[in-house]
Amino acid sequence: MEHIYLDNAATTPIAPEVIETMTTQMTQDFGNASSTHFFGRQAHTVLDTSRHILAQSINAKDNDIILTSGATESNNMAILQTAQKRANEGKRIITTAIEHHSVLKPMAYLESQGFDVVYLPVNAQGVIELADLKAALTPETILVTIMMGNNEIGSHMPIHEIGQLVHESNAWFHTDATQAYGLLDIDVQEDQIDMLSVSAHKINGPKQIGFLYVNDAIHLPSFLMGGEQEKKRRAGTENIPAVAGFAKAVELLTPAVKAEHRARYAGFKQQVLETLQANGIDFEVNGAGSDDMVGHVLNMWVKGVSTYVLQMNLDLAGFAISGGSACTAGDLEPSHVLIAMYGEDSPRVAESIRISFGVETTEADVTAFCAALTKIVQKNLAKQAGKA
Repeated sequence: MEHIYLDNAATTPIAPEVIETMTTQMTQDFGNASSTHFFGRQAHTVLDTSRHILAQSINAKDNDIILTSGATESNNMAILQTAQKRANEGKRIITTAIEHHSVLKPMAYLESQGFDVVYLPVNAQGVIELADLKAALTPETILVTIMMGNNEIGSHMPIHEIGQLVHESNAWFHTDATQAYGLLDIDVQEDQIDMLSVSAHKINGPKQIGFLYVNDAIHLPSFLMGGEQEKKRRAGTENIPAVAGFAKAVELLTPAVKAEHRARYAGFKQQVLETLQANGIDFEVNGAGSDDMVGHVLNMWVKGVSTYVLQMNLDLAGFAISGGSACTAGDLEPSHVLIAMYGEDSPRVAESIRISFGVETTEADVTAFCAALTKIVQKNLAKQAGKA
């Protein structure tokens, strides 16, 4: 049976060019980048070159890039170290109700430590109202952390306008750009972003590598204690093959390639919607009504059929999709994103699936998916009708 992967918001297959780069680094530049001998210098050269590529991708300075194990660590570092450094200035932190758990769980911890965390609501498109942010900002606000693109529904926050508002306040602005990086053009200077988190494995790079951009005016205490790597900002021997692979994945994503990907994903999304409508499937797009979305994600409410049934039957038919965030896919808890958008009593919460396109997705894949989903939905609705 052929297996078709439509869960690229969870992770992506590593690009062949990235594998080749990493293999070369594993065999040739295996030295410790902190060592002063030849092998260490060779590794450090690769590190510096890779860091430059990563910095250029968001219009940042090379030294503003702190290499991490991924966006989860980057988010934790930005949030917890800001709280530690600025606690004497104020204890208010602003975020949203639909953030990734690597933001929400540090927030819960800080609340237990006496911090005042404000969770901004979102509308039916999964976007905050700027007036709510403006009203929540006080002189005691030390941090605003709002994701750039949502991992479950693909909503795209007004980052530029948020950056302007926060810049006029006492707070620092952090954004989790994991789902947007590599698809949208990002400029930390233009958008007045103080800190930004990304992961390589979302852009056909390796796992366990990412970075945290930190504006050079901000000096966070080191999150990990040990050596003096990353200019004393993050201890631990750098993973040179992974860093080089990350940089190669970024190099592959030229502006033209990103534009082509956005166009392809928009076409796939339209293909799904038109095919399911033609097949008589009763569904709605979660977050519909906004043209400004992170284009690779499509979250749909398939009326009358549970998420569990859809996900299980699609898996048995050879299709990898998700019921929400992959980080909570093994959990029976309902989607906090859909609850924030539609309320916990909405049938959407228990009857929605997420599909997410990637560089290897084809029109034939989408056609096959629509046929399989149609068959599953019709069979289950007929079964329910027979029991009535």
